[in-house]
Amino acid sequence: MKLEKPVTGGPCWAELGTSDLERAKRFYTELFGWRPETDPRPESGGYTVARLGDAAVAALAPLYQQEQPVAWNVAFSVDDADEAAEAVGVAGGTVLLGPVDVHDAGRFTVALDPDGAAFQMWQPRAFAGAGLFNAPGALGWVELLTRVPERATDFYTTVFGWTVHPSADYTQWGVGDADFGGMVTMGDRFPHEVPAHWLPYFAVEDVDAMTSVATEAGGRVLMEPASVPDGPRIAVLKDPQGAVFGIYASGREEG
Repeated sequence: MKLEKPVTGGPCWAELGTSDLERAKRFYTELFGWRPETDPRPESGGYTVARLGDAAVAALAPLYQQEQPVAWNVAFSVDDADEAAEAVGVAGGTVLLGPVDVHDAGRFTVALDPDGAAFQMWQPRAFAGAGLFNAPGALGWVELLTRVPERATDFYTTVFGWTVHPSADYTQWGVGDADFGGMVTMGDRFPHEVPAHWLPYFAVEDVDAMTSVATEAGGRVLMEPASVPDGPRIAVLKDPQGAVFGIYASGREEG
């Protein structure tokens, strides 16, 4: 993506909710070289920040509610979480949680878009979000998979003010001229039971080699490595607990 740091309206964080936190730590450390740091405060419930060097790049956390799925979640930065939550409702989405304060780090909201894709909103205070984008092991692209692309476009442009760059095959989202993600229409190749969702992509140096590492570490391949015409090489993987994520090695910056 063309963003180098969190900006208002853009993706600022990726967070895994998992049924086995310790195994997830081992899996992603083996893949990306992350250094996990678990918050020792009891009220943090095991929340773990993954770092590359000194930079926070993602989070891993246990499931906090019985109905919470094992999944990667994408957060978008907002200036005012309360106003953003109100905008979600007006635009046809649903607020599931919040806004709530997270210590002195920021203010947090979980929402669903009109097709049921979950996403998060983050009003930064002491913590702005990821300290590194686009480098190996760091977030580099986010993608919405939806069955109602026109409605999704109306919703997200209303809530976040994103720019939209459509083409015959793929729609890209941006903040101003800085594209950070895209949208895929879920057609017949997606089983009916697969819900609409946001998919984070992490940068790697070699997609094929990393796919092999993931399978040896207990993951699965959902989409074999493939090269996007005039774009990057990508693959979609599933971790041992069932969370789906993408990896890419850059050709150009768009996904």
